[in-house]
Amino acid sequence: MRPMANAQLASYVTESIGIFDTIPAARKERLTQIAQYVAQCHRQGQPAKLTFICTHNSRRSHMSQIWAQTAALWYGVPQVRTYSGGTEATAFNPQAVKTLAQAGFEIEQITESDNPVYRIIIADEIPPLEAFSKVYNQSPNPTEGYCAVMTCSEADEACPVVFGAAKRVSIPYKDPKEYDGTERETEAYAERCRQISSEMLYAFSLLAQPKASE
Repeated sequence: MRPMANAQLASYVTESIGIFDTIPAARKERLTQIAQYVAQCHRQGQPAKLTFICTHNSRRSHMSQIWAQTAALWYGVPQVRTYSGGTEATAFNPQAVKTLAQAGFEIEQITESDNPVYRIIIADEIPPLEAFSKVYNQSPNPTEGYCAVMTCSEADEACPVVFGAAKRVSIPYKDPKEYDGTERETEAYAERCRQISSEMLYAFSLLAQPKASE
């Protein structure tokens, strides 16, 4: 366990770890593929680059990127770099930003535009992530030698080939967008955030190094 930005985020992580047993076996199998890719990169002495891809890079892919980086830090898995992108660019959805802030991330909007850039602090010991909507192979994302993690079925179907990817894993999440403007909006985003956090933490728990005393 590594220190998080604050006690609220650490508590959220602990709660998400506590629901690993609710993850279906089929999804655990796909999450294991991510862990195997990271382990393979480490054996080869290379950083593990993970790009999370959905259609608009506005909700699920951002959540997945941020939670994967958090999980790598929590379990002490080194040399993991996470990214996100879409098959097209829009903007990081404000409700998704709000939901992540409610989980405990320290988030600051640092530009004013139709596609603003946000700075996300996970912990003091690592640089903040900068999040904005982009196409999956747009800078600063890698263009080769990465694992493409498809977070929505639409992007998975729209991209039969993800250019430059060394591996591809499909882990689609239900889009909370369908509840935008309804009384279930806040709840739907919170549910998705919790699911993604638990699954990313599960994937990296498979890579946790046992303590010397164990």
